[in-house]
Order: sequence, then C-alpha cells, then structure tokens
Amino acid sequence: MSIYGDYLKSVIRTVRDWPEPGINFRDITPVLQNSAAFRKLIDSFVHRYQEMEIDAVAAIDARGFIIGAPVAYELNCSFVPIRKKGKLPFQTISETYRLEYGEATVELHADAFREGDRIVVMDDLIATGGSMLAATNLIERSGGRVIETAAIIDLPEIGGSDRIRREGHSVFAVCEFTENE
Repeated sequence: MSIYGDYLKSVIRTVRDWPEPGINFRDITPVLQNSAAFRKLIDSFVHRYQEMEIDAVAAIDARGFIIGAPVAYELNCSFVPIRKKGKLPFQTISETYRLEYGEATVELHADAFREGDRIVVMDDLIATGGSMLAATNLIERSGGRVIETAAIIDLPEIGGSDRIRREGHSVFAVCEFTENE
C-alpha cells in the first residue's frame, strides 16, 4: 500500500448493490474529481517507479488509461494502451480471457514494444486478475518484460492478486478493500 493509501481509500466511494445485488462497486470518480486526491494517486505510482528503469506504462482499457497516461508522462516513458477487441487501428495481437459469464478479448499493437522493454501494467482495480493476466501475456508475447502489475484498488478476497503472483508477477496496489468495507 502507498503512503497515501488510507487517505485515498477514504475518498473512494462504495456503491452497494451495484450493478447488481450483493456487489460493492468501488467508485474512483470522487478521487478524480478532487484535485488533491488525484495528485496523491498519481504521486503514489510515480514515487514507486521513479527510480526503476521503466520503458513504458501499459494501461488497460478504459479506467487504466486515466492513471497510466499521467504516470507515464511523469516517469518520462512511453504510454501503451491495451484495448478491448476491435479498437486499435493497426496490426494487433490479442489475448482472450474468461469472465464470470463468458469471455473478453484485449489487444495490443504488434509493434508496441521492443524486445526486453521493461513495462509496468496498470489498471484501476484487481478483482479476479483475468484482464491483468491477459495484458501481461500480451506484453510478454510482444517481447516486453513485465516489471510489475499495478492498480489503484486490490480486492484480495476475490483472489486476483494472488493469482497474478502465482503467475510470477509482482503486484502493487495503492489500497485494498475487503468485502465488508
């Protein structure tokens, strides 16, 4: 957890029973609307990665873009979007992963990375870990090396962060929520 984790956790809104009964949706919108909170959020990632050799921040469509682009800017490295299928205009590689009900596919431009590029993968939240692992697989298939996976929020009870670690990747989250919070 970051030095600002408790503060940012207090700003994140929990919407109970959305989008369906029994789900606690963690809404980052209040963080984005509060300039001090948004700065602390971006600084949490920048402080973590500023002394590491990072070639690119790869962020997952769409909320990952909100944090990935300013972090890449601050780290003076490239920003690479990992998009939902059919959204990228050039030659792509794709990775399909399982959802609770069905499948989803993410894509990456085939020329996004050079062999050995050091990449941080970012998204807003880690739940099951499916989209994050699909992104890491894409990056590795394209020649990149995943240095760490990062998110604003980890939901450890769902097991995604453990699943990502079992696949050999480091996980950083600014804050985490249990189901009862």
